[in-house]
Amino acid sequence: MTVKFRQFSFLISAPKLANCPADIGVEVAFAGRSNAGKSSAINALTDNKKLARTSKTPGRTQLINFFSIDNQPDSPRIVDLPGYGYAKVPLTTKLHWQKHLNQYLEERQSLQGLVLLMDSRQPFQDFDMMLLNWSKAAQMPIHLLLTKSDKLKPNQSRNQLFQAKKVIEDYPHASIQLFSSTKKTGLSDLKNQLNQWLLPKNTDSE
Repeated sequence: MTVKFRQFSFLISAPKLANCPADIGVEVAFAGRSNAGKSSAINALTDNKKLARTSKTPGRTQLINFFSIDNQPDSPRIVDLPGYGYAKVPLTTKLHWQKHLNQYLEERQSLQGLVLLMDSRQPFQDFDMMLLNWSKAAQMPIHLLLTKSDKLKPNQSRNQLFQAKKVIEDYPHASIQLFSSTKKTGLSDLKNQLNQWLLPKNTDSE
């Protein structure tokens, strides 16, 4: 059985944990810097260019956005977390979102794994390492996408992946791959990882 990613649709936007859907079932959260390509990756995954909003201005997504199959709150969910590291937002707003993101990560029981997106040309920025270290401490599975790999020459992207694998050697719950929303590079690998998280072994869900 596999998740029917094309059937995902928008469920709800939540400004904080208290406004999130009922904490039941399973979900996977996409996180990353505001220029890492989260929305583009979700759109490529679901084969729907309009599902997650993309913007030329990084940091426009400042809500926790939930997507589910057929708008059913108990179906597998994909969660688009607010992009962090955006510069054109007041410090008070950044602190506000950091507080609510921390609450989501620490208290959300249905969260099965994190997808951390990093620009393959500039991976492992400070915020990326913070989330990676949090996942290690929490023993939360995390899958890293080196995005925009089409912007690099093949030998450059392979070298970036090789170096990145060295970085995560001390993170037993972490895995990593190259990814390009434009070229669909690595899309099948991402789907395979999400299937492992969103389809419990004792579930016959599609």
